[in-house]
This record gives sequence, structure tokens and C-alpha cells, in this order.
Amino acid sequence: MKGFILGIIFTLICLAAGVYLYFAGGYVPTATSAQAMPFEKKLANKALEARMEKEAPKNVPIQADETVLVAGANIYKDNCAVCHGLPGKPETPIARGQYPRPPQLFHGHGVTDDPPGEIYWKASNGIRLTGMPGFKGSFTDTQLWQVSLLLKNADKLPAQAQQVLGGAVQMQAPTGGEHKHQHDHEH
Repeated sequence: MKGFILGIIFTLICLAAGVYLYFAGGYVPTATSAQAMPFEKKLANKALEARMEKEAPKNVPIQADETVLVAGANIYKDNCAVCHGLPGKPETPIARGQYPRPPQLFHGHGVTDDPPGEIYWKASNGIRLTGMPGFKGSFTDTQLWQVSLLLKNADKLPAQAQQVLGGAVQMQAPTGGEHKHQHDHEH
């Protein structure tokens, strides 16, 4: 029995040493152009989903009226579009150079099928190791909700909000299981 326990301990030490050498030896893909590590996306997405499930607000404190959506469009255009794009515009060089690539929120179907509290959580807290910053210290809760409601309602924005974004928003309906969490980032 003593030998069995020592064998388990030795195996665990060898595994820990192997993981350390993998990281310390420079084998971990760290360039934005490198392939993901095995299970990297799956583990990161699982952790993100679990955290949001616990922390994302369930109630929206403001209504998605035209004033809120226009304010959200202004904030989005000035602070989010460089990574997440604008309607009818090509992906920016900044977005093309990120890993994981940030979703283009006005191309395809964006995050209109995500709960607004989830969008708010992502905008507030950011997503570690994706380039998505947390804006909690930069914007008020109201501003964060304005952007969240803009994105939630991107497929049905009033003309004035579309004008701020530079043109008509033409979202596509989700197809099958293609979407899940757009900001998992393929961001």
C-alpha cells in the first residue's frame, strides 16, 4: 500500500514538473497567430459561463427606449467599434490582429440572443486573456446598461441609433447552434 501511495505522489510530481517545463520552456502558444492549446477554448468558455451564471444581473434597471439606445450607440461607436465593428464596415486591423478574434457584433446576429445581464457583465468586467477590457471603472452603470441594451436590441434599433452607428443595421437570425456565446470569442 505504501508503494502505491508513493507511486501516486511520484506521478503527480512528474505531471506538475511536465506542466512547469511546458510553460517555462516556451512551448505555450502565446502569439496571437498561434493555435490554441488543447482544451483552451473549452475550459475558458466553461469558466466564463459558470462565472456569468453566478454574477450576471437578472433584472435590467432601465428601459430600452430611443434615448437609451442612441446613448448606447454613441458609447459603442467611440469605445467598442474599433474591436467589435460597425454595421456595413469591414473588420478593423486591430480586430484582425487579436486572439481570440473579437466578434463583429453588427455582422451576423451579434449578441441579440444573449440575456442583457450577460452582455452587461461582459462589458463591465471584461474577459481575461481575450483583449476584452472591463469598463466598470470607466463608465457608469447607466452607460454600461445603455451599451448592453443597444447590443441586445441591435436587430431592431431606431433610425437615430442606426445613424449614429453609420448606417442601417441588418442582422441575421441565428442558425442552429452556430452562436451560443458570441463573446466567448472564438472574445
